[in-house]
Amino acid sequence: MTSPEYNNIPIINGLVLAGGKSRRMGSDKDLLNWHGKEQRYFAADLLAPFCNEVFISCRQDQLENFDYSYHALTDTFLNMGPFGGILSALRAQRDKAWLVAACDLPLLDHRSLDYLIRSRDPEKAATTYESPFDGFPEPLITIWEPKSYPLLLHFLGVGNTCPRKVLINSDTLILKPDNPEALMNVNTPEDAVKAKEILNKQAMHK
Repeated sequence: MTSPEYNNIPIINGLVLAGGKSRRMGSDKDLLNWHGKEQRYFAADLLAPFCNEVFISCRQDQLENFDYSYHALTDTFLNMGPFGGILSALRAQRDKAWLVAACDLPLLDHRSLDYLIRSRDPEKAATTYESPFDGFPEPLITIWEPKSYPLLLHFLGVGNTCPRKVLINSDTLILKPDNPEALMNVNTPEDAVKAKEILNKQAMHK
């Protein structure tokens, strides 16, 4: 029998952060094709089995060539990068938790998402991974609970729009990644070469 407490756990929506300007990469990261389709759509498909609905967070100008078989969620908090995308999602559906994944994680896999979901603590503000690259929480692969919305607004009010600082200074569950490579951000052409090599190796071992 399901306990009443279980019924109160917020449903999870998915959010693919795809609104960045990709200045370091030199081309739009959300449009890169790593797995047979544009990364923003691949990431949305990856999140779908774990979520009630999945949205792609993007700028208004990105809607021009958007595939409307997917859901777009344009920022209502503008020019704040990922912070604005996360806040806009929490504001749009305040009773939902949001599984947020950046579109520059081409190595993100089903197993890492599954572990994050299974380890989730809805009593915390967020459940996230520790970055294997710098040891800090990784805000761009995180479950943000509804209670994180006022926390983000508070940080915005004091002029801080760094989602990582919100995680560091809040009641956050931080997990060690089972597969550290899955959390690799691809921000530059050099990163892209490295990621491609890893994907090629993975394909050979399948």
